[in-house]
Amino acid sequence: MKLLVVCLGNICRSPMGEGALRARLAEAGLSDRIEVDSAGTSGWHAGHAPDPRAIACARRHGVDIAGLRARQLQRSDFLAFDYILCADRNNVNDARSLAPAQASDRAVLWLPWAGVTEAVVPDPYYGDAAAFEHSWSLIDAAASGTVKRLAQAIDSGIIQP
Repeated sequence: MKLLVVCLGNICRSPMGEGALRARLAEAGLSDRIEVDSAGTSGWHAGHAPDPRAIACARRHGVDIAGLRARQLQRSDFLAFDYILCADRNNVNDARSLAPAQASDRAVLWLPWAGVTEAVVPDPYYGDAAAFEHSWSLIDAAASGTVKRLAQAIDSGIIQP
C-alpha cells in the first residue's frame, strides 16, 4: 500500500502529514507494509525543506520532518500510489485535473476519508504557531484514522503482507 499526502506547496500540511503518518504507522507496526510520501499541487517550493514552523510543530510532537524535501505532484503519482490524501478541496480538484481518467478517484479529501469530522486541514502558512498546532491536531487525527482504516483492511486480507 502506498499513500501520498498532498497540499498546495508541500512545505506545511503535507510534510506534517507524511511525518505524522509515518509515526503512527511505526507505532502500529505497519511501516513495513505501507509506504508514505508527500507532494504539492504547485512546484513553487520544489527541493525546499518544510517551513521552519512546520518542522518545529512536528518536533514538539516527537516527529522529525526536517529531512523532507518538497516536490510537485506528478501525473505518474496516480499510478504509483493507492491513495492521494489531499488536505483541502482545492488540492483534490487540482490533483484530479492532473490524474489519468482511470485513476482520478485515488485523490480524496483526507480528513473525511480517515473518519475525521472536520472537512479540511486549514493552511497554516499565513498563521502563527497556534495555526500550525491546529493543523497538526487535525493531521494527527487523520493519521490515526488512516492507520485504523488500513489496519482493518490488513486484518480482513484486503492488504497483503
